[in-house]
Amino acid sequence: MSRNAKINALLLLVVAALAVLPLALGLGDHKEEPFTGADAEAETAITELQPDYEPWFSPLYEPPSGEIESALFSLQAALGAGVLAYYFGLRRGRRQGAARAKAAGATDADTATATATATAENEGGSGGGSVGGPGA
Repeated sequence: MSRNAKINALLLLVVAALAVLPLALGLGDHKEEPFTGADAEAETAITELQPDYEPWFSPLYEPPSGEIESALFSLQAALGAGVLAYYFGLRRGRRQGAARAKAAGATDADTATATATATAENEGGSGGGSVGGPGA
């Protein structure tokens, strides 16, 4: 088993433990709603300490139900995860492309020319030069 595989397995076990341990240990059993969010906990604490407190601002949009609020939060998390996955995938692809170009013995100038030409051809441009592709 490689070092990276061991680290990934360890991280997976830690995440699973963080998800299961609070349920297994019964944390929050003494509360009416055991696993409420931080916003609800803060609101409860504020109303206990300062019963006459009035918020300075109100939400721009208040969802009609908790289920819709939960769905919107999940959508936001999914979009964020998608953006991060795209970024890291793009970065990895570029790194692998550069490694393949170096392994093939291409110089940095050849790689830059090939990249510029391929990009221009994909965008419908002329490319400004030939690198030995079709029609060269």
